Amino acid sequence: MKQLPPIAAMRALEAAARHKNFTKTADELNITQSAISHQIRHLEEVWGFKLFVRRKGGLDLTPKGDTISRVIRGFLEDMEKTLASFEDADRRGSLRVSLLQSFAVNWMVPRLPDFTAEHPDIDVWISTKEEIIDFADEEVDVAIRLGGGNYPDLFTELLLQEKVFPVCAPSLLDEYGTPKNPRDLLKFPLLLRFNEGRTATWQEWFEYSGVTDAPLSFGARYPDTNMALQAAINGQGVALVRSAHMERELQEGRVVRLLDVDYQSPSSYYFICPKGRENAPKIKAFRDWVLAQAKVAQEEYKRLGI
Repeated sequence: MKQLPPIAAMRALEAAARHKNFTKTADELNITQSAISHQIRHLEEVWGFKLFVRRKGGLDLTPKGDTISRVIRGFLEDMEKTLASFEDADRRGSLRVSLLQSFAVNWMVPRLPDFTAEHPDIDVWISTKEEIIDFADEEVDVAIRLGGGNYPDLFTELLLQEKVFPVCAPSLLDEYGTPKNPRDLLKFPLLLRFNEGRTATWQEWFEYSGVTDAPLSFGARYPDTNMALQAAINGQGVALVRSAHMERELQEGRVVRLLDVDYQSPSSYYFICPKGRENAPKIKAFRDWVLAQAKVAQEEYKRLGI
């Protein structure tokens, strides 16, 4: 192993053995002719035998030079094939994506067939979790999280911004009438969450709307956004929802948006992965796709006024 030279010198020998000309070798490797001569001379000193003999108009390999150059060519070809197989493996196979459950069900899953059609060699494995991902301990490649974008030591990219607004089933308006202002909503059954976490609360929405004395200590409570939304669709009350959860429901008329309060969500969705991995082939393919999907969705939210 002590007689193994630097890889650059071995590449110089392999190329020079093919061209039998230091000038053409230098052109191929994009270095100077004197650098090629120096590397060949270094190899001859390390190994203790001549690699080339000069002749008019070029070079000839010595028998030992011919033998060792073939060994090096095989080594370099094997290394190139191995590295290519690594890259191919990174382009294919499974991509493990961690999402919030409500975002997965309402936004990601309906769009995934489009990614599969574009990248049939990548299988997306979805897992759901509310907490931030520890990429060092968990088998996850990328994550999408709702928050302020402060994820130290991780690659972070803004994905989606949203508005927060109340919705209910059309049938509920037959019973309670159409609210004319935010205070009118206090006459409706409001669907609450056990733990609001990073999502906007009814209290915040009412305060933004100018109602500072809303009594919100009573009402039906649900553990997640999906359950609250389903309850709203079933006519059980008014849910406070986010844009990414409501696109299909509004387009299909299963719920209607109430009032025209332009309340921007205090949190946004972010694409997250380990720093330095954002351009790995599988991750970049998914990242480019999901950012393009988010851009289209953002335009659709503007069109729908959500």
